[in-house]
Amino acid sequence: MSSLLARFAENHFWLARYVERAENLARILDVNETFARDNTGVPDWLPIVQLHADDAAFFAKHRTATADAVVHFYIADRDNPNSIVQTIRYAHENARHLRHLISIEVWTQLNVFNSMLQGLKKRDYSLANLSQLCARIKERCQLHTGIVEGTLYHDQGALFYRLGKQIERADQLTRLVDIKYHRLLPSPTDVGSPLDVSQWNALLRSAAAYQAYRRVHPSGMTPRMVAGFLLLDRGYVRSLRSCVNEIRLVIDQLAADPELEGVRLTSDVLQALLALCERPIDQVVDQGLHEFLDQAQIRLIELTDQLHRTYFDPAA
Repeated sequence: MSSLLARFAENHFWLARYVERAENLARILDVNETFARDNTGVPDWLPIVQLHADDAAFFAKHRTATADAVVHFYIADRDNPNSIVQTIRYAHENARHLRHLISIEVWTQLNVFNSMLQGLKKRDYSLANLSQLCARIKERCQLHTGIVEGTLYHDQGALFYRLGKQIERADQLTRLVDIKYHRLLPSPTDVGSPLDVSQWNALLRSAAAYQAYRRVHPSGMTPRMVAGFLLLDRGYVRSLRSCVNEIRLVIDQLAADPELEGVRLTSDVLQALLALCERPIDQVVDQGLHEFLDQAQIRLIELTDQLHRTYFDPAA
């Protein structure tokens, strides 16, 4: 690939990842305020910091994970590269490099979205206004995705956009399940209690999976059922299995592109991810859910590195 094409491929990839990341974070913040409670019924904000592995950066600036501190850190803190303000700024920067390849509608919508976030005031993300702001952010991320799917020309750029979206989605999902699952495992006296059910509802809603889960499981909600649905269900579009299957399809399309003859991604990491997704949930839980998710996250990081070396690095 030429250096110019490699650079634009990488821009497509990270444009998708940053928008997907912002949408997931907005959903998690919204759900945490509405549904997530500890055993005393108080919202627990520390898991959000742990979810993104930001403990060191967060506690360098804040003594405790209060609601105000966590919300500011993940919405408006410009020193935090994972904040929504920053991720959409990065998405906007990638889109700027693609001005001649993306539609006017994509650029205009993302430009307005970025301007809205850059102009946020503290009152806009106060707890009283948090749910409303998160809804606006989610809607704008989904609007971006819809405009891209409706206007982006279906060439190599579109394939790298799909890759970025699916890898980010899989990464966010595995992190969410890894952090939440073990924290939510109830004591025997809590099983089936209103607190127990509301916590599992919160996990499903954080992954935009509640309605889909209830279509498959109209009644009943156990840890294994929820984990199995989020990770391995073929019909749930955000499951790890669905994301990995989509990644495989895109990589196969890139491998079949005559313009990329001789440029082929090594398939070992992808095959390992596919093998993980074939395990039944009982085996996954019995052998260690954390170990399973850790393997999936390592493979996703390795896959991103392979993509960079194969397609994005002009010297490769």
